[in-house]
Amino acid sequence: MGNFRTFFFFYLPILAIVAILFVGCRTYKNIPYFMDVPDSSSGIAKMPEFSEPTIQYDDILSISINTLDGTGTSVLGMASQSNSQPSTNAASLGNNTSLTIPSSSTYHVDRNGTIEIPLVGKFSVLGTTTMQIKNQIQTKLSEFYKNPVVDVRFANFRITVLGEVAKPSTYFVQNEKISLFDALGLAGDLTIFGKRENVLLIRDSIGIKQMVRLNLNSKKIIESPYFFLKQNDIIYVEPLKAKIANLDAVQNRYFAISSAILSLLIIIATRVR
Repeated sequence: MGNFRTFFFFYLPILAIVAILFVGCRTYKNIPYFMDVPDSSSGIAKMPEFSEPTIQYDDILSISINTLDGTGTSVLGMASQSNSQPSTNAASLGNNTSLTIPSSSTYHVDRNGTIEIPLVGKFSVLGTTTMQIKNQIQTKLSEFYKNPVVDVRFANFRITVLGEVAKPSTYFVQNEKISLFDALGLAGDLTIFGKRENVLLIRDSIGIKQMVRLNLNSKKIIESPYFFLKQNDIIYVEPLKAKIANLDAVQNRYFAISSAILSLLIIIATRVR
């Protein structure tokens, strides 16, 4: 009877505390990136060739046009305006005809995959790159202006990062060349509960959605064709199954401490008798 009481009042609370603390701790396994790169050596990985993102339905393009008239004295397109109120400037074509073009504006790619620009007209942009659109506009404007300078960018190049990251959100980026780790850096990196070996990438392609699993623990991720992201990519970091236990770790520790104190009081009360 005495041994049972000793076990119940003394050893059992200690075992409970150890078990709770053990459950509340995350092991080191699968936490670091590039686990297959030895500590004592340097590794080399061949990065995939970067391919420019192509324009899709509902994309928004920011297009700015800067030109000189025939005398080289009138500069167009110095102001940047919104899509609702594009700025306009007139240029002389040498025949007393004045043409007006927007200096900078945004253009929505409609359901037919086209946009319409003054002087250039309506043309298809679906599946093309911003560089191809730039060259096409420059070629057309060269019929009216000397040395037109055109800049075409995505106004809605966005990446969404969800799940076990510090700052899940949708991020708009200026640079079309953004890697998976750049996006995770914007989101504050993975939390300790993020499943690094099974990150899901969801990509919009014309008419379909691609879903790819990526392993951040392996250096092969740098060689992956999905290392560079496309506009509207979604990155989802899956939580570990142990997350629920870890979320309750603080409460469990308080419970363990309370149980230990209560058991100690019971032992003291029993011995005083």
